Amino acid sequence: QVQLVESGGGLVQPGGSLRLSCAASGFTFNNYAMSWYRQVPGKERELVASISSNSVRTSYADSVKGRFTISRDNGKNTAYLQMNSLKLEDTAVYYCKVVLRYDSYWGQGTQVTVSS
Repeated sequence: QVQLVESGGGLVQPGGSLRLSCAASGFTFNNYAMSWYRQVPGKERELVASISSNSVRTSYADSVKGRFTISRDNGKNTAYLQMNSLKLEDTAVYYCKVVLRYDSYWGQGTQVTVSS
């Protein structure tokens, strides 16, 4: 079955960096685009970044452009989100997502807390 497992979250000071990973299994990873979302309590889940199956196309939310970089390693079935210059408002649970045909699959999320 499809599994997405995020890791790499934690506590970081403003201006710091973290790299999130999303390990995928149960589907042909290199055939599908991957996305990262984030959510804070009381708010809707927000799209942060997406990457095409062959890494040719990427897109970012305006709030993270120039600070976050999405990437993938199809040989390792893993997607990444490099987060630099972190701000207090980046605090959230971060999720990776894949859409297979008409179904969306999510990981369990990883907490990122930016605090001084």
